[in-house]
Amino acid sequence: MAGTDKTKNQVLGPAPIAVLVNPQLGENIGTAARAMANFGLHELRLVDPRDGWPNEKALTSSSGANWIIENAAVHETLEAALKDVNYVYATTARPRGMIKEVITPEQAGHDMRARVARGEKVALLFGRERFGLSNDEVSLADVIVTAPVNPAFASINIAQAVLLMGYEWFKDQAESLGQKTPELPALEGPGLQTPDTRLATKEELYGFFDHLERELDIAGFFKTEDKKPGMLRNIRNLFARAELTEQEVRSLRGIVSSLTRAHEKRKEQRERERGEG
Repeated sequence: MAGTDKTKNQVLGPAPIAVLVNPQLGENIGTAARAMANFGLHELRLVDPRDGWPNEKALTSSSGANWIIENAAVHETLEAALKDVNYVYATTARPRGMIKEVITPEQAGHDMRARVARGEKVALLFGRERFGLSNDEVSLADVIVTAPVNPAFASINIAQAVLLMGYEWFKDQAESLGQKTPELPALEGPGLQTPDTRLATKEELYGFFDHLERELDIAGFFKTEDKKPGMLRNIRNLFARAELTEQEVRSLRGIVSSLTRAHEKRKEQRERERGEG
């Protein structure tokens, strides 16, 4: 599967447990498992899955997250699924009319990391495809997690909910961005990427400035001497903002040189033509 390395141990360490209550379709369980795998969640518990278990459609829909599907535990009741858990987060978009703290997924991410670091076992509770969790089920949780969604269109599917919570759990501990391939490692972080090159040194950049300004001067670009200093500053600032690599600086100098040679050739051609005339 694209983006999946089955040669490595997929369990990255202690992580929250994903609990799906009365899931209806095997495909939804599979896509939820795929979302879990994206962000280092590996323990799946199912409460009374409608179509029974095991479910072949769940496996084929997991896009390679086989270890999560194959190790999933099935429980008849939610109480049984949570009996060894220390803290439970119930995900829901609907107001519940009960006295219970409500936090965002981002706040839940911070709280989960702190609790897991202390050795607590925590669980993320996800409801049914059609109507989510019941009030009785939410009452078994310690806190409600509600995302800042469009209030007029707040429903998200199970896999989306798992993805959202998994991302908030994993984002601050991720050591890289994106996919690792046989050819290239995953990105070390956001920002300018410079594969097979590096940022230009100031010496290289200033050399380009001198080269460009010299050729522009020869070409008569600077119409008046009093405006030349300001125009030069604008040119330097333009290229300084670009964060050029050393390869790009060499390419730009090559472009300037090529244009200069072409201009000189045309000049020589015109002079020959005038001499012949």
